[in-house]
Parts: sequence; structure tokens; C-alpha cells
Amino acid sequence: MAKKDQKKAPEAEYELLEKPEVIASRLERGEAFVKKNSKIFGGILIGAILIIAGILYFQIDRQNKDKKAQAEMFQAVYYFEQDSTDYALNGDGSNPGFLKIVDQYSGTNSANLAHFYIGSIYLSEGDFQKAVDHLKKFSSNDYFVQARAYSLIGDAYLELGNTKDAISSYKKAVDHKENKHFAPRYLSKLAIAYEEAGDIDNAIKTWGTIEDKYFESFEFTNARKHKARLEGLASK
Repeated sequence: MAKKDQKKAPEAEYELLEKPEVIASRLERGEAFVKKNSKIFGGILIGAILIIAGILYFQIDRQNKDKKAQAEMFQAVYYFEQDSTDYALNGDGSNPGFLKIVDQYSGTNSANLAHFYIGSIYLSEGDFQKAVDHLKKFSSNDYFVQARAYSLIGDAYLELGNTKDAISSYKKAVDHKENKHFAPRYLSKLAIAYEEAGDIDNAIKTWGTIEDKYFESFEFTNARKHKARLEGLASK
């Protein structure tokens, strides 16, 4: 029986290939199925079109908002560079500050960058928790700026007395596309945070990393000095 069935399969295939009436029959059945379910297919098609249109609209709308936000943020950046932090944050009456940019243009690249500026300002003014809140909302593909943001978060946590999160943030700064120009600075902050936390062993190791890997850096001399100081404390 199995052999007979195996023979029928290729015969049915040849029948489909060689007989036009068989093909026509199959096509008619397909057309009937489509007609019977035309509302379903139509609904699926319309739904797909609406989804694509919505995505395109969202992208175009965000691009337009971002361009407008960039233009409006120009003056706030100028005030930031001039250390006029109040105007930078709150605006000058004619031009919006960073706080309005993040509120009015949420989700744009400009609002993202504004969070970095706001966090930096709050940190300089001693409002450390607000600094953390805004800096955490910032993200960037730029290795320098993102690592800088992690470092600033670490600074804010250290000022708040939260050495655990300060250490975590400084580690992120060090590990984020590590480079010889900025890593020694972040390692120095990490070593200080370890010492503040009472973790002398890791503080010594961190100063040692600067001594071993970044001997051409500005931080090298301080690293040797602090490492020797901590080794002396640890031996007592």
C-alpha cells in the first residue's frame, strides 16, 4: 500500500503541471477564497497602511520638532557657556531655557541634550539629586559625552554620600569605550570613592591601574602618591 501511495504523489504533481484545466481549477478555488474573505484581507491591508503611515508621521513630526527645538535652545546654550545658569535653565523671557525645552520637546535629540545641560547646572549649584535625575535621562553614542555624564552622576552620588552608586557610575565612565585621555581621570574618582567607602584594597588597585597603564597621564604622579599612602595605612 505504501508503494502505491508513493507512486500517486508524483502522478498528481505531473497532472498539475501538464493539465491546464487542473491549474484553472486551483486558481478558481483561490479566487473564491479571496472573495469570501475579502473583508478580512481588506482590514489587514488597511491596518498595515495605517501603521506605516503612523510611523512615518511620528518620525517626520519628531524631526520637525527637533529642528525647532535646536533653534530655540541656541540661546540657552549660550547662557550656559557664559555661566548664566538661571537664564540657561529658565529662559530670559524671550528665549526658552533648558527646562522648557525638555518639557515642550520631549523625545527629541535636543531635549535629550538639554537633560545633560540641566544635570550639569544642578550639580554645580549643589542640587545633587536633581542632577542625578536629569543626567540619567541623557544618553549619547559619543564616547566622550556619555562617559562624562556617567562621571557627573558619580560626582552627584558621592556628594549625596551614596558611595555604592558613585562607584558604579565611575566604573561605567571608565569602561565606556576606555581611552588613555579620560580613563585616568575617571579612575582617580573611582579610587577616591573606594576610599570613601572604606574599601582600601580596591582603592589601591585602582591607583595601581593608573600607575601601570597610564604612566604618561597627568594623574600618574598623584596615583603613585596616593597608592603609597594607602599601602602605608593598610600595613598598620
